[in-house]
Amino acid sequence: MRTVPPLHRDDPGKDPLVGHVKVTREDWLNAARDVLVNAGVAQVKIAALATRLGVSRSSFYWYFSDRDKLLSALLQDWQTRNTRSIIDHCARPSRSIAQALCNFFRCFVDSSHFDPGLDFAIREWARRDKGVRDAIDAADTARLEAIRAMFDRHDYPNGEAEARARILYFMQLGYHALDLHEDIDTRMSRVAAYIDGFTGQTADPADIAEFITYVNGLNQ
Repeated sequence: MRTVPPLHRDDPGKDPLVGHVKVTREDWLNAARDVLVNAGVAQVKIAALATRLGVSRSSFYWYFSDRDKLLSALLQDWQTRNTRSIIDHCARPSRSIAQALCNFFRCFVDSSHFDPGLDFAIREWARRDKGVRDAIDAADTARLEAIRAMFDRHDYPNGEAEARARILYFMQLGYHALDLHEDIDTRMSRVAAYIDGFTGQTADPADIAEFITYVNGLNQ
């Protein structure tokens, strides 16, 4: 189990939330998300979060009627951050299937679009909660359908579009599950070959260059 790091607001330039400060609903949600990802849902406790934020427990009840409402908000936050992002990126206009895949990959090189730690924390939670398991199943179905539709728009037959969608999606989740540590240059050097494998078509170098330029911009 990893040690829970000090909580920071979304702005990385901010100091950690410590001391007696007024906190917002988003602060409570951020604290709960950090604990969920690093320690599991059982450790998402009102008293512990209040101590972490440096406020009294009564502050919590301005925003949530009980712990279950906080957990529901965490689940909705995950759906917005991860599932909606994948669906939106797959639906973006694309001149080629290679560019479409690069749009999909943008989710996974920018944690503001997809948080793999949060995704796997929700999956771990789902092992103990049928309602969350149902939410995971619905999310996977929606994500796969968005990817399948992406292949479909580029004229892949239905059966092939579905198969390629499943290969692409399950590979991407597996990549994060293995917690591979690759430097960004190594990852980018493999993009063209990955796209060839996932699509069965040779990517236009312009599509690859556009994606790499985007990634380099994130890392400057």
